[in-house]
Amino acid sequence: MDISEVFWSSSIEDIKRGYVYDEKKGIYICIICGESFEKGIIYKDADNFYEAEKYMKLHINQKHNSVFDYLINMNKVYTGLTDIQSEYLSYYKNNVSDKEISEKMGGSQSTIRNYRFKLREKEKQAKVFLAIMDIIKEERENLKQDKNDELVTVHKSANMTDERFAITESEDDKVVKNYFDKTGHLKDFPSKEKKKIAVLRHILRNFKSGEKYNEKQVNLVLKRIYDDYVSIRRALIEYGFMDRKDDCSQYWVKE
Repeated sequence: MDISEVFWSSSIEDIKRGYVYDEKKGIYICIICGESFEKGIIYKDADNFYEAEKYMKLHINQKHNSVFDYLINMNKVYTGLTDIQSEYLSYYKNNVSDKEISEKMGGSQSTIRNYRFKLREKEKQAKVFLAIMDIIKEERENLKQDKNDELVTVHKSANMTDERFAITESEDDKVVKNYFDKTGHLKDFPSKEKKKIAVLRHILRNFKSGEKYNEKQVNLVLKRIYDDYVSIRRALIEYGFMDRKDDCSQYWVKE
């Protein structure tokens, strides 16, 4: 399951909740980390028992603190917020007054009000843009546009988003077919950025979201794919597909 695809295809209401319900599978899926809980199963935490949806809410609070905290700390290439705007919104959410915010952040109360005004205008623009994109999506669906022409979803942990990530589903499939043999071994690590990202995205499927790996385990997986596994491991970190502790004792798929 590509959790980035699940996240970006979710409605605003689902993103606010932090989870979606997959009716076909009968499971609630955390769109932050991919953890899932089956409807009809009772889950236990300490001395308490929960139905799946309530347990999902508990999971989000325990593991991610809150959906707001996760969203506000996402990479600014996705939120479109500056560090100052993010700081202001965190105070504003907690009902801190303009006077108190100005004291905490520095600057006058009029400056703080100006932040609020600009963010409100940004909200208006976002609503109009979402409406425009929804109209386009509906028109394309009505015309039954080729799904292979759709752009591949950029993983939500990417350190940057630019033309290097602009690749369609069909182009992505072609890169994978050209660069991997039938056994899944990488023939050559491409130098062109767009192809490199497609290759790394494919390699990441060998690792499970939410699982921790030591460096030896990561190397064993990558050695089966490409001889120069160190370059692949480094690139997975560099392009935001994986993260690791400073001492390299643990690696994981970046959420």
